Amino acid sequence: MAVVILQSDFARRHTGGQTTLEVNASDYGSLLAVLDRRYPGLAVSLGVGMAVAIDGEIFPTPLLQAVGPDSEVHFLPVIGGG
Repeated sequence: MAVVILQSDFARRHTGGQTTLEVNASDYGSLLAVLDRRYPGLAVSLGVGMAVAIDGEIFPTPLLQAVGPDSEVHFLPVIGGG
């Protein structure tokens, strides 16, 4: 199963503090659907101000990106610059 890593502040608000979640999904869209079933509203929150890295690569539009059984998916707050 893919491993999803959330930052602790985000996890406290949305998953009861669980920062590491195991998910069985073949692509990013499916992963979001599984997470949203477990934690209603989580998918919407992940889409606002969060970046996605799958196996160490950041994807600006990851919806159809493959997620393997050994993948690590990290959600990180987007950092603004100027």
